[in-house]
Amino acid sequence: MTEKSDQLTELSDRIDRLEARLMFQDDTIETLNQTVTAQWHQIDGLTRQVASLSERLREAEVNAPAPGNDPPPHY
Repeated sequence: MTEKSDQLTELSDRIDRLEARLMFQDDTIETLNQTVTAQWHQIDGLTRQVASLSERLREAEVNAPAPGNDPPPHY
């Protein structure tokens, strides 16, 4: 009977270790998911900002005065 008891104890210990490992992995996956989600929001915001700045630059280039043939100020 001792052998059966030892086997059950060993199996119980293995299950406990597997459950602990699974809980750790679940926690790690959730942390990674939160990190990826936060980075996605940041990338989305930066993409919108770059698009806005590109549009403003295009508008500034279109509305910029044409270069003239005026002599430099020291003449």
